Amino acid sequence: MSEPATGARGGTTGPVDPALPVIPDSFRHLGRSPVPATGLAVQVRGLRRTFGETVAVGGVTLDVPIAAVFGLLGPDGAGKSTLIRMLATTLLPDEGDAEVFGVSVTSNPKAVRPRIGYMSQRFSMYPDLSVRENMDFFASIRGVSKADRRTRGDALLESMGLAEFAGRQAMRLSGGMKQKLMLATTLMHEPDLLLLDEPTTGVDPVSRREFWRILADLHEAGKTVLVATPYMDEAERCTDIAFLDSGMIREAGTPAEIKAKVPGRLLELRAGDPRAATRAIAGLPGVLSAHPLGDNVRVLWDSSADPEPVLAAALLEAGIAESGVREIAPDMETVFSHLAESGPEAAA
Repeated sequence: MSEPATGARGGTTGPVDPALPVIPDSFRHLGRSPVPATGLAVQVRGLRRTFGETVAVGGVTLDVPIAAVFGLLGPDGAGKSTLIRMLATTLLPDEGDAEVFGVSVTSNPKAVRPRIGYMSQRFSMYPDLSVRENMDFFASIRGVSKADRRTRGDALLESMGLAEFAGRQAMRLSGGMKQKLMLATTLMHEPDLLLLDEPTTGVDPVSRREFWRILADLHEAGKTVLVATPYMDEAERCTDIAFLDSGMIREAGTPAEIKAKVPGRLLELRAGDPRAATRAIAGLPGVLSAHPLGDNVRVLWDSSADPEPVLAAALLEAGIAESGVREIAPDMETVFSHLAESGPEAAA
């Protein structure tokens, strides 16, 4: 079994698979100017944005360390995309400000833009252009010289497994290859901070794994990545995470720190009908939350009493067969479910 990849800050970004593409040594120092090894890449202070009566981001304060892989989690409509767009200087905040490597996104956006690479949710390449033509075109807009476009393009295409598809039209790429093309194009001007808005949504599991392996190598190279993701397994790969809900940060910290805040004990209940079992035990004394997950029920138990006889009695009364209860370690799925169910009053 392979060892986890240890990043520049000592965090982990998931297991290393030597069969997956890696960023070559020539891309180990991608910044336009030196970046300190420690400190903050992004400082967000009281950032707020509304659309009519809707508060998309409601006064967010957040710190993103240099060389972090920072995961921004939250349900649809939580404000993740709006927050990222403000950091990318494509959307002005109504209130507050943010600094990227000490430069304000509101008062000096032109100085911020060369330092960042922004990748939106939607595929934004020209479909009729080839992979190479898209990379060259967007790099030229960023002011990358023709010689550098060739050198960097060759290295990125090779590292991401796209070299043999350099002449293929973007419209004819698979979903995973399209995402890798967008990331390669984003890296052509050598940004120090990557802002990725749900880059793997709708992508097959193998392509998602490859994409995150590339992010792990960028992390090893000292790049800072802020990535919005709906996937809990991807959150586990981040060095730091924050939960955004209704435009506000509910929790922030390392995955281990966030999981440690889940109250009580996490139980896995095996029952013949998980949905019926969930309804039968919801609201019982000691049950903070319960939700079906596959063929089991995840139960958050907050009582000194032995949970097994209490749960078994409730299921027996409801006529539901069960085959045991075991305690398991909290995971990000549990954290997310608990925060979603506990409401805004659980904010840190």
